[in-house]
Amino acid sequence: MKKFVGFVATLTIAAGTALPAVTFAQGLTANDLGVNAISNNIKLGSGDVRQTAANIINVALGFLGIIAVVIVLVGGFKYMISGGNEEKTSEAKNLIVSGIIGLAIILSAWAITSFVIGQLLSATSG
Repeated sequence: MKKFVGFVATLTIAAGTALPAVTFAQGLTANDLGVNAISNNIKLGSGDVRQTAANIINVALGFLGIIAVVIVLVGGFKYMISGGNEEKTSEAKNLIVSGIIGLAIILSAWAITSFVIGQLLSATSG
C-alpha cells in the first residue's frame, strides 16, 4: 500500500510539472503576459520615500493593533465562558492584560514613529 501511495504521489508531481510545459508548447510571448497592454513602460511610484516608509509603518502598526484587539476579545470571551474556574479566569485575565499592554506599546510606537517621521519630513523638505 505504501508503494502504491508513493507511486501515485510521484505520478501526481510529475504530471503537475509536465502539463504546463505541454499546454504552453508554442512558447510565451510578451503579449501573452500583458506587457504590450502597458506599452513596455513600467514605472515605480513617484511618491516620497519617507512618506512611503511612513505608510508602511502605519499599516504594520494597524495590523498589530488589530491583533492586540483580537487578543483582548479572546481573553474576554474566555473570561465569560470560564464558569468561575480559577485557572481559566486567571488565564483570561492574563490575556486581557497582555492585550492591553500590547495596545499601549503599539500606540506608543505609533506616536514615536509619527513624531520622528514628521520631524524628518519637516527637516528635509524645503
